Amino acid sequence: MSNSNMERGAFVASSKIVDTIAVIGLGLIGGSFAKALKEAGAARRVIGFDRRPEELSVGLSIGVIDEAAQTLKQAVLDADVVVLAVPVRAVEDVLGQIKYDFKPGAILTDVGSVKGCFVGAVERIFQGVDEANRPVVVPGHPIAGSEKSGVAAADATLFANHKVILTPLSEQNPEAVEVIRSLWSCCGSTVLEMGVDHHDDVLAATSHLPHLIAFSLVDTLAGEGDSKEIFKYAAGGFRDFTRIAASDPVMWSDIFLSNSDSTLKVLDHFADDLATLREAIANQDSKTLLGVFTRAKAARDHFSKILSGQAYTTIMNTKNVVFKMKSGGEVQGVIRVAGDKSMSHRSIMLGSLADGVTEVEGFLEGEDSLATLQAFRDMGVVIEGPDEGRVKIYGVGVNGLKKPPGPIYLGNSGTGMRLFAGLLSGQSFDTELTGDESLSKRPMERVAAPLRLMGAVIETGDQGRPPMKIKGNSQLKGTHYDMPMASAQVKSCLLLAGLYADGETSVTEPAPTRDHTERMLNGFGYSVKREGATASLVGGGSLTATKIDVPADISSAAFFLVAASITPGAHLTLKHVGMNPTRVGVINILRAMGGHIEISNESEVGGEPVADLTVSYRPLKGINIPEDQVPLAIDEFPVLFIAAVCAEGKTVLTGAEELRVKESDRIQVMADGLKAVGVDTLVTADGIEIVGSEIAGGVVDSHGDHRIAMAFAVASLRAKGEIVINDCANVATSFPNFEALAKQVGMQISVEHE
Repeated sequence: MSNSNMERGAFVASSKIVDTIAVIGLGLIGGSFAKALKEAGAARRVIGFDRRPEELSVGLSIGVIDEAAQTLKQAVLDADVVVLAVPVRAVEDVLGQIKYDFKPGAILTDVGSVKGCFVGAVERIFQGVDEANRPVVVPGHPIAGSEKSGVAAADATLFANHKVILTPLSEQNPEAVEVIRSLWSCCGSTVLEMGVDHHDDVLAATSHLPHLIAFSLVDTLAGEGDSKEIFKYAAGGFRDFTRIAASDPVMWSDIFLSNSDSTLKVLDHFADDLATLREAIANQDSKTLLGVFTRAKAARDHFSKILSGQAYTTIMNTKNVVFKMKSGGEVQGVIRVAGDKSMSHRSIMLGSLADGVTEVEGFLEGEDSLATLQAFRDMGVVIEGPDEGRVKIYGVGVNGLKKPPGPIYLGNSGTGMRLFAGLLSGQSFDTELTGDESLSKRPMERVAAPLRLMGAVIETGDQGRPPMKIKGNSQLKGTHYDMPMASAQVKSCLLLAGLYADGETSVTEPAPTRDHTERMLNGFGYSVKREGATASLVGGGSLTATKIDVPADISSAAFFLVAASITPGAHLTLKHVGMNPTRVGVINILRAMGGHIEISNESEVGGEPVADLTVSYRPLKGINIPEDQVPLAIDEFPVLFIAAVCAEGKTVLTGAEELRVKESDRIQVMADGLKAVGVDTLVTADGIEIVGSEIAGGVVDSHGDHRIAMAFAVASLRAKGEIVINDCANVATSFPNFEALAKQVGMQISVEHE
């Protein structure tokens, strides 16, 4: 039995089986749906009808259907679910013949790729029919197909691992929606929901336009005088792209005519862009061509990886990624961890605003940084790469950004959203910032409020959370802001807004925070002054392109610093780690606990200090963590909690309220996770108390927080049993090669995708 069949069988075992399903239209889609339902055991009886008697006979003979109805009425009378799998322009005629024949409570669904015309046909046909005699209508559309046609091509696996979109109507019966959802799930499909109009617009862009282009291109080339030579020497790319031109011409003609408004809208947009490309080629305009091609490649790579499913909806949940950590292991070797995420974000931002070409080495190719890169491509910046950490940015100047085509999606990146809020407050166009489920819960008023004091017009969502809507053409004025809480993100946000403000913008922080923004602005030739706890700049200047070497991220290095510090016999060297004095709290705290960390090969790259760190195991002792070190290690505390568990005595953290508004409430989530592995803690309003204890092993929920997940992976080195960590997909946001490096140094990690 195949995996997809096993999954369908497991689903059916816990789902209600529909008694009778009628499939009207035994083509590829209707026949495959019927066959999949039969094989999954989702219906006791499947009745088929087709206007072609020979298709009915074939369907019956090969077991696609249980019964062949001789008339439409006969097919519908006893059916609990009626599936219309006919051409979209035939729907109204079919419904007209059976509008009085549905049994009470029957559900009507379809498989057409245009939902507006189906809903319109339903409204016209059932107007005047008593409510009690109308079926409950659940429009549907499977995103699957083949160039093959007819019931003989029916394939029970056609919909496995494909999306199906339901477009429930406003007065929809939720039980009926659940029935149709269950049937498609039995076929191995992922079921999504969206509005009717939105569906037709999306499909016009992602399905209908590509088919139109394929038909047109093949027809154009077939009309060329040397068409035989053209097709004879066509490469694989041509065959792959034009494969869909072999689809059913009648069906696709109906689709285009039925979805004409949405298709024409996206076709006109494409025609304008095609004209731009033609002009660029005629004028030997390499920059325009490079811009289009790099944006296209990046968008394809980026969205296929990060926004899987987001082309159709923004509410899909990422599949659960599970870390399974065997107890014990060793920590040995020489490694270089991923590039600094904070600097990777800022290199793209400032490089895009600079005059000239900025070259970046060591760029972190994690999802958060890639989201920032994609956002600037959407605002008209030509960016080559990333290619093994190398990025080339063709800056457009401080005032050269263009309005993006839609909301800017920043994934899981709180840094990205807060820095963008400042940068975009000074633009001439409106923007909207969105993110994933986790980011959508994080507080954004902490940047929105001071930006409003500067004159920005910003709306936030419920309780000050994303999305953030920023009005363009705001006249920003320089101001002074005393931050109530130490936050590099807030400071950087206001300084970036200050680039566009009239006069001086200054920010005073209550405790030192990372200063990458100030250092990098100075590196781009934009003067930022620092006097005590206050950073300031004057708006109206310009940035000059430069070269940036992004060092290894000390926040990523922290997991291995702690791993080596708690593992007997460990000896590990971490190369080229960023040693910015506002980021070295983790080293200071581990040393205060008795950790043995040697610093060597110190140098400065692009205004940032770097060094190699060598860590050897030493027994740790509990300490009261100095509050002046808290802002310098704010992102490293999840793994420092693990160090505290492995230390002798009590470790006390205070003054760390900021931890409660990260990707998760890191104080409480870590406390819950530690309890799950047998460690008791005392949680306080601004910190935690941890007494050195044994780690038993168990199951931990990371709550989608990448640093929580990696911290408990490190804990396995001293655990007595296996630690299973759920919801680890977001590790890719900051440390995409964590698994590989963990294995390289000797940790016993396996990763499963559920």
